[in-house]
Amino acid sequence: MNPDRDPAFARRLAAAARQEQFLTVMSHEAALAAFRAAVPHTALPEEAVPLALALGRVLARDVASPIDVPPFDRALVDGFALRAADTEGAGPASPRRLILNREILACGVAPVRAVDPGTATPIATGGVIPRGADAVVMVEQTEFDEETLGIAVAAPVRPGQFVGYAGADMALGETVLRKGMPITARDIGMLAACGLAEVAVVRRPRVAVLSTGDELVAPGQRLRPGAIYDSNGAIIAASVTENGGEPAALGILPDDEDALEAALRSALPAHDLVVLSGGTSKGAGDVSHRILSRLGEPGILVHGVALKPGKPLCLAVADGTPIVVLPGFPTSAMFTFHEFVVPLVRALAGLPPREEQAVSATLPQRLPSELGRTEFVMASLARGAHGPVALPLPKGSGSVTAFSQADGFFAVPAARPGLEAGETVSVVRLGAGLRAPDLTLIGSHCVGLDRVVGLLAERGFRARTVWVGSAGGLAALRRGECDLAALHLLDPETGRYNAPFLDAGMALAPGWRRLQGVVFRAGDPRFEGRIAAEAVAATLSDAQAVMVNRNAGSGTRLLVDGLLGGARPAGFWNQPRSHNAVAAAVAQGRADWGVAIASVARAYGLGFLPLTEEHYDFAYEADALGQRPALVAFLSLLAEPETAEALRALGFAAA
Repeated sequence: MNPDRDPAFARRLAAAARQEQFLTVMSHEAALAAFRAAVPHTALPEEAVPLALALGRVLARDVASPIDVPPFDRALVDGFALRAADTEGAGPASPRRLILNREILACGVAPVRAVDPGTATPIATGGVIPRGADAVVMVEQTEFDEETLGIAVAAPVRPGQFVGYAGADMALGETVLRKGMPITARDIGMLAACGLAEVAVVRRPRVAVLSTGDELVAPGQRLRPGAIYDSNGAIIAASVTENGGEPAALGILPDDEDALEAALRSALPAHDLVVLSGGTSKGAGDVSHRILSRLGEPGILVHGVALKPGKPLCLAVADGTPIVVLPGFPTSAMFTFHEFVVPLVRALAGLPPREEQAVSATLPQRLPSELGRTEFVMASLARGAHGPVALPLPKGSGSVTAFSQADGFFAVPAARPGLEAGETVSVVRLGAGLRAPDLTLIGSHCVGLDRVVGLLAERGFRARTVWVGSAGGLAALRRGECDLAALHLLDPETGRYNAPFLDAGMALAPGWRRLQGVVFRAGDPRFEGRIAAEAVAATLSDAQAVMVNRNAGSGTRLLVDGLLGGARPAGFWNQPRSHNAVAAAVAQGRADWGVAIASVARAYGLGFLPLTEEHYDFAYEADALGQRPALVAFLSLLAEPETAEALRALGFAAA
């Protein structure tokens, strides 16, 4: 056919003669604003997937542990479960001799015998700690006596030694993974440890990827004269996958308006986003932008951005589906893709914005290490007064959550005995796209705080919570490691909660009220129907009664000490760090009573004798209020009716 008579060629020739100009060249900021205003950058609806298919997906809702992990107090080494008091004063010249009970506690074996004074029970790593025992001694630190069928212990054992308490890793009802988190292999292990077979995740965005241009050839095909291989299609598809989307590679289309329009009309209904490369400039062969106004409302939003490279970028929306036409040159295409498309794909997939892979951060405290071995320290990142702060995670090697809660890790060289406070470390990030939290809370755990943090996330602020007890949270605030300290400390002299413990310059935000009381197994006549203080006083004279205490520095420990009045009954040195661990010990019969909050007692089906309504509040540096939007948002959230209603549903009262 004579080229002069070819209609398609005639249209291209006319376009070349007109030299079509860009509609309006926008600034980078204006183009982004126009695109975000027209296209919601919000997560897609959720879907349930089996755990085996959850890797890389984004959680659509918070995940709370349905059980305690571990579900019982367990031994952390091979050795013997015993009473620490039986080893007091032990030494090489005067070992303490204990008779072995006639059972061996391997993994999966429930104990049937209690550890009475003067006895010990052989136990394997992971075995259930029997009633009466409050510590484990390593087998290497004992000698077996064949005549007495006992052991000799040549050094004193401290209470709690080599004991992993129930719920120390994950507590029943504790939020262990939060909405919006990308699921890693570490998280899948944690979900499996909770017994969960499937998880609700955000649906991945389906992204159609097309390349346009007469000059393009697919990789693997013969390269004809004047042609180039299509690299943009492969790069864009891989980048979509890398950022949480599902690419659909629709191949190469020629510079033909009819063919391209047909392909776009076919792609739009089945995809959440359509990305083309090429055909958006003003030359004779560039036709993509001319089609967009015919596909649906509102049509073209941006055609031309004041970027170098990347000026020919075209952004459009066709009846709700965004269309992005990238420049054809690979450098320009990828620059504009990461500036404009990546944020949308990640938002649709529920992922946070991308960040650098390594972060320089300050170590707030001296970190000792063993000479001769390189130590990799798991750390979370917090916002400090002078930049990021690296907080080494306190959980040990048996913890599943240490990996999940870490932002990354840094190394302590083998030739050094530790790192000093104030040193700068390079935190290697665990996974792409993660960012430091907007708010860091350290202190005493409460399921009510889990709910408030979830509400805060819905307002666009990401918070990290670290549980070290009330006193530990206040100390962290003094060192500048957190924005808020969660605490419930009672001053016995004034009878006031929390305020008497604050330093100058600190402020207190009222949180909510929690009912503390004595927990016991329902039907126990020593407690049923009695007043808490009277029941505990009577129990102190019962040699068979075993208590479970709380760790020093916790607000609950101050309450327990007041109840005991200086007494040290059986179980006193059993001092777990959470209300859940206390309830688990009582529910499983390893202890007869303890002190915990009412909501935990209900969760474990325990009896409850109220003691006091404690104040669970938040301390912060008053000067920080005007500098940290996330802190302002959190404090405002505490006063909102929605928050009060959510807390009432959990059994907590307004401040």
